[in-house]
Amino acid sequence: MEEMPRERRSEADDEVSLVDLTFMFLKHRRAFYLVFFSALVLGVIYAFFVPHKYEYVTLVGLAEKEPGTFIEKPGTVIATLENRWLPEYQAIYQASHSQLLPFDINFVNPESTALIRMSSEASVEQSEEVRRAHGHLVNELEQSQSAAVSVVKGALESQIESLSQTVGMLESYNDAGEAIAGTVGKRLSLEATLKSIQPMEVLAESRKSSEPVGPARALIVVLAGMLGLMGGVFSAFFMEFASVMRARVSES
Repeated sequence: MEEMPRERRSEADDEVSLVDLTFMFLKHRRAFYLVFFSALVLGVIYAFFVPHKYEYVTLVGLAEKEPGTFIEKPGTVIATLENRWLPEYQAIYQASHSQLLPFDINFVNPESTALIRMSSEASVEQSEEVRRAHGHLVNELEQSQSAAVSVVKGALESQIESLSQTVGMLESYNDAGEAIAGTVGKRLSLEATLKSIQPMEVLAESRKSSEPVGPARALIVVLAGMLGLMGGVFSAFFMEFASVMRARVSES
């Protein structure tokens, strides 16, 4: 009978059949069970004992000079919130509590609206801290918007007063009817703009979502089970690999 070549014998020795895999798994099934059930129990504990988080939303309507015309652009307002007022509040909180602010605050401007939306995900126990943080930022924004509105109103009132004086001067001329009509038209337009200015308005402050946010408890348990399954299989094969390596080292 023809002898199998040495190279092919080596390849055949290295091949692992399904029976061998099953045997290895059964041999180290205790390691698999330990890892699998440990991950599953930890997932269940995490799912049922970690407090639910809710979304807290504050809505602010920006001041408008005219409908659709912002006194301060939403992008500028958000940039100021993110890069000035929020970092300042975070520093104040860290100095007084010796820890970082335990939640994030995000800012968006819903498309085609005059709204700024502040949102935070936090537990019920942190709701008061969220309210204070949002309130602080709203107060800073309100002061900035009020100052900007005052500047715009002051400029419009100054132009209206100047046009009124111009009308008074033109009335002394006999042939200034057309110029007076144009000046009065401009003044009326500015007066209409002045009346149409809308100040900033707080529409909702730290409004809590009706349902928790984040993954559901059942999903957390399922993910923990899947991680435990993969970790258990890996641990079983790793232990088989370690035992084979120890046997070869002892033979050498």
